[in-house]
Amino acid sequence: MLYRFLDFVEYVGNKLPHPATLFAMFAVAVLALSWVFAQLQVSAVHPSTGKVILPVNLLSGDGVRRIMISLVTNFTGFVPLGTVLVAMLGVGVAEGTGLLGAALRALVLSAPRKLITVVVVFSGVMSNAASEAGYVILIPLAAIVFLAFGRHPLAGMAAAFAGVSGGYSANLVLGTVDPLLAGLTTEAARILDPTYNVNPAANYYFMSASTFLITALGTIVTHRAVEPRLGVFEGERLEIERLTDAEKRGLWAALISSALFAGLLILAVVPQTAVLRDPQTGGLLNSPFLSGIVAVIFLMFLIPGVAYGIAARTIRSDSDVIQAMGKTMSSLGVYIVLVFMAAQFVAFFSWTNLGVIFAIQGAQFLKTIGLTGIPLILAFIFAAAFLNLFMGSASAKWAIMAPVFVPMMMLLGYTPELTQAAYRIGDSTTNVITPMMSYFALIIAFAQKYRPDAGIGTIIAMMLPYTVVFLLGWSLLLVLWITAGLPVGPGAGLHLPVR
Repeated sequence: MLYRFLDFVEYVGNKLPHPATLFAMFAVAVLALSWVFAQLQVSAVHPSTGKVILPVNLLSGDGVRRIMISLVTNFTGFVPLGTVLVAMLGVGVAEGTGLLGAALRALVLSAPRKLITVVVVFSGVMSNAASEAGYVILIPLAAIVFLAFGRHPLAGMAAAFAGVSGGYSANLVLGTVDPLLAGLTTEAARILDPTYNVNPAANYYFMSASTFLITALGTIVTHRAVEPRLGVFEGERLEIERLTDAEKRGLWAALISSALFAGLLILAVVPQTAVLRDPQTGGLLNSPFLSGIVAVIFLMFLIPGVAYGIAARTIRSDSDVIQAMGKTMSSLGVYIVLVFMAAQFVAFFSWTNLGVIFAIQGAQFLKTIGLTGIPLILAFIFAAAFLNLFMGSASAKWAIMAPVFVPMMMLLGYTPELTQAAYRIGDSTTNVITPMMSYFALIIAFAQKYRPDAGIGTIIAMMLPYTVVFLLGWSLLLVLWITAGLPVGPGAGLHLPVR
C-alpha cells in the first residue's frame, strides 16, 4: 500500500510543469482571482485597525499599468535574489578551489571507527551550509568510507543522505538557505506589518540544537534499521583516497585564515562598542552584524577558499577566483528564472489584498474550530512535509505558502520566525523520499554503483525510516521548545499579541 501511494506521488509529480512555469501559472491565476473576488466583493475586517479590506482587481486599467511599470522592480527588489547571489559567490570560490571536497574528506577520514556513522551524519548536516557540496561530494564519499571499514556502502550513502537532505535546515552555522527563507518570510510578514523584518539568523538557536538531534537520530536509524536490513556487502572492498600534501597545505592555510577571520569578526561584534553592533543601542538585535549576515557568509567561504587555493596551488591568479565565482553564477541561471516568476507571483498576490483577506478569514476559521497552539503548529509541519512530496524546492514551496500562512499565524499570535522554523521541519524531513528532490536521480545513480538494480523503490525503502523518525523527533523538539518558551533565534520570540 505504501509503495502504491509513493508510485502515485511519483507519477503525479512527474506530470507537474517546471517550478518556474508553475509560478508563472500561479501569477496568471492570481490575476484571474483578483477579478473574481473583486466582482464578488469579498472582504475582511482587519483585526488591528478595524479597516475593511477589499480585493484589488489587477485586470483593471490601474492594475495593468501597475504590472507593466513594476515588472522589473518586482524582480530586482525581490529580497531573496541578492542574498543568495552574494552568498553563492563565496561558496563558489570554496567549492571551485577544492576546499569543500578536501575538508569533507579530512573530517570523515579523521573519525574513529566507532564514530564513523556519527561523523558521516554530522558532516551531512553541516555540509548543507555549502549548498550542493554535500550531495555531490559527501554522499558518494560516505559510501566509500563505509566500504573501506567493511560495512555496506549503501548504509554510508543513506547516513550521509539523511544528514544532507533529511536534516537540511539544521546547522551550527548559517548557510545560503537562511537568508533565502528569511527574505521570503519578511515579504510575507509585511503583508500585515510593512515594517516587519526577519533576519537570516532568526532560527539559529533552534537549528543549532536540531543539528545534534538529527545527528543522534540519524545514527540510531542507520544502526538499528537501515544497516541490518541491507546485510553484509559482498562486493569488492575499496580504499578511500588520502589527502595529498598539497591538499593538506591548503587545509592548514584555510584553517589559519578562518581563525584570523573569526578573530576579526569577534572583535567587530563582541565588545559593547564594536563596529558591527547597533550604533544607537549597542545591542546585536537589528545590528549591522545580523543585517549584514550575508556578507559574513560570503567572506566565511571566500577567505578560506582563496587561502586554500593559493596553498594547494589550485589558484594560479586572480582569474581563477573570478572563474570559480562565474561558474557558480552560471549554475544559477535556472534559479534566476524561477525567482523572476516567483517575484511576480508574490507581488501580484500582495497587491490584490488576497493574502490579508485569506489570512484574516483563515485565522477566524481556526479560532472557530479551536485549532490553535501545539496542534496547529503540528498540523502545519505535517502539511509542509506532505507538500514537499510534490514540490521539492524549499524556496519555491515557501514562496507559495508564506504569503498565506505567515500572516495567518501572525493573526493567531505566532511570530513569523516560529512559523518559518515549523516549515523548515516539514520541508526537510521528506526530502529523502520524494523523487521531486532535485538530487534524487543522482542518489539513484550513486546507489547503482553498488547495486545495479537499484531504483526509486530502493532509495525510498532505505530512507523511509529516517523520514518517520526525523519528522516525529524534530516535531517533538519544537513542541518542547515552545513549551519552554525559548526564542528560536536572536531576538526571535514565539508569540505576538493576538490581533
